[in-house]
Amino acid sequence: MMASFGHGTRRHPRTGGRTGARWGSPRASRSEAEGGPDRATLGIIGAICAVAGFFVLGIVLGPVAMVCGWLAMGRSWAGGSRSAPALVALILGAIDTLLALVWLAGPTPGYGMF
Repeated sequence: MMASFGHGTRRHPRTGGRTGARWGSPRASRSEAEGGPDRATLGIIGAICAVAGFFVLGIVLGPVAMVCGWLAMGRSWAGGSRSAPALVALILGAIDTLLALVWLAGPTPGYGMF
């Protein structure tokens, strides 16, 4: 008898099957089900972008840090479970963006007061 494709012995792709459960649970985690990184990772990425933005490309990395921090906080200010990297990313990203805008709007070199 020939086995056809799609009608094997495994009913769900995450069940034990031949290889066994690798992580102990056949259910997908929330980040796997939604298809995006978890909040802690976004907070850390945002904090790294914010710190790097003080040295290079602050006009780009500042807003990226603010978006990552905002998403890591769950897109709201309410709630007591804010992570520190998310808040740091949001605040430093705003400072980063503001400093980059002030630097870009500043006087042209060579035409200053001195």
